[in-house]
Amino acid sequence: MLSFKHMLSKNGTNCKKIDGGQHGINIQEVFMDKLLEITMGELLESMAERFPDTDCVVCNDRPFRKTYAEFNELVNLTAKGFLKLGIRRNDHVAIWATNYPEWLLTMWATAKIGAVLVTVNTNYKTFEAEYLLRQSDTHTLILIDGFKDSNYVEIMNELIPELKGSKHGSWSSEKFPFLKNIIHIDGSDPEAGNESGILSPQKRSDENKNKDGMLNWSELYRLGAGMNDEEFAGYTSGLTIHDVVNMQYTSGTTGFPKGVMLTHHNIVNDGRLIGDCMKLTENDRLCIPVPLFHCFGCVLGVMACITHGTTIVLIEHFSPLPVMKAVQEERCTALHGVPTMFITILQHPEFSNYNFSTLRTGIMSGSPCPVAVMEETVNKMNLTELTIAYGLTETSSVCTQTTTDDSIEHRVTTIGRSLPFMECKIVDPATGEECPPDVPGEFIVKGFNIMKGYYKMPEATAQVIRDGWLHSGDLASRDKDGYYKITGRMKDMIIRGGENIYPKEIEEFLYTHPKVSDVQVISVPSKQYGEEILAYIITKPDETLSEDEVKEYVKKRLARHKIPKYVLFTDFFPMTASGKIQKYKLREKALVDLGLLEEGE
Repeated sequence: MLSFKHMLSKNGTNCKKIDGGQHGINIQEVFMDKLLEITMGELLESMAERFPDTDCVVCNDRPFRKTYAEFNELVNLTAKGFLKLGIRRNDHVAIWATNYPEWLLTMWATAKIGAVLVTVNTNYKTFEAEYLLRQSDTHTLILIDGFKDSNYVEIMNELIPELKGSKHGSWSSEKFPFLKNIIHIDGSDPEAGNESGILSPQKRSDENKNKDGMLNWSELYRLGAGMNDEEFAGYTSGLTIHDVVNMQYTSGTTGFPKGVMLTHHNIVNDGRLIGDCMKLTENDRLCIPVPLFHCFGCVLGVMACITHGTTIVLIEHFSPLPVMKAVQEERCTALHGVPTMFITILQHPEFSNYNFSTLRTGIMSGSPCPVAVMEETVNKMNLTELTIAYGLTETSSVCTQTTTDDSIEHRVTTIGRSLPFMECKIVDPATGEECPPDVPGEFIVKGFNIMKGYYKMPEATAQVIRDGWLHSGDLASRDKDGYYKITGRMKDMIIRGGENIYPKEIEEFLYTHPKVSDVQVISVPSKQYGEEILAYIITKPDETLSEDEVKEYVKKRLARHKIPKYVLFTDFFPMTASGKIQKYKLREKALVDLGLLEEGE
């Protein structure tokens, strides 16, 4: 028997200590002064018992609608299928897909058996996919056909030539020695099934083309049906709240993307506190159009919902019409998005044809919210209790957030106050001493939400976590009332429309171009996305290179959001006496070269 000293609240009132087994835990009211000590699997089991008939996951654009009880049952069936494939505790299961219901099933099924979910950016192409799958030691990859200009199936056939002509389970990859399974989601009707509730086999799309060696998702259900509950329970017992459950790749502060290891304790509690700031309950329905591979969708969205019995209304990928349609038809009370998403919705020619009267709250994050945009979301979309959040993947992710009771002024000029159970400080980067109110310094944080570390990168981990404090690299200030403001960044990270982009990755890639001698990638300001990418290039002697050639070269091998908006050519880079390139001088030069000094574009 496990003792849970603090459990999830239904209404935020007093609570009591509850004892329960691995499954069938009765989560009652929260001790508001304590953190939850519960794994993701235990959480879902308990919520399925408390709210069996409440909608858990609804896909407005496809026939997938599951109550908490039904979703939990399908998660168990998926988990049994994973076990039959040989996936075990601590194995890494990567998913490369947009917001399909199978994404959520994978997230919760891996959590129940102690496997680690590895999230893959849907914009990735060959160069990035190869790096992630190798660095993460992925055991099983789950993918869809592709997204926009990235064809995932073709990419995997290029990376693993051993797939051609093979059957599932009969191939091995020299390049990816840990990889044993590739599971394909064909996108057909996930609700098709029989009276037993077990989904029938899905039809493959056009579709067996290039899918040699891959298993169709529907086969998981056939495999899972062959495992009884007693056997399944043997694999789900013994998990701890401090086990790694999720690994998300981020550019961090230096170098190539790093696998941020997050635990059950990290994301269950961060999700609960985020939902508390929005006052979520089982009566709310949150529309999630932000990507699940990002903490915004995975933690601020999914975990905030499941910890409160809230309904997830899932949008496959952001587009204004499907979002407006889902909000109206599903009577959503909450909506997540980055500022550009809200702007796109507000400016859509059919905006006035939709009803937003059911909306109340949500989160706007990723970049600062313009005052005019916040006013319009309140006045035209009824989002009177929209909140603002700030955090990093390394912090699970939210550290500070406004609440539904904060003023519009606080929501557009600050990132809110520190969440409970974590300590946030502003320190002088040179001395480490805490800064007084309204004096900028580095934002650092300490608490339950700090990642376990970067996967296989102890030195990089030690650079950002010192004496238990996570150093964000962001410059911020705190006022006398405890509200934080981000004032800048100490690091070179580019944040374009909420996407973190590290210049070194693009620089390293552009060095592979046969005509490039040297390259420096920097950010320049943008009204639409906050920042855009600029690449300054020195070509090799007697070589000529055009802006379009550079962009096309990047487009073929890197994600779309990493394609430089601007490409400029130069003969030299400004340097210090010791030979270090002065990127701040390049930024000053760029504003002049692009004529942005006056326009602020």
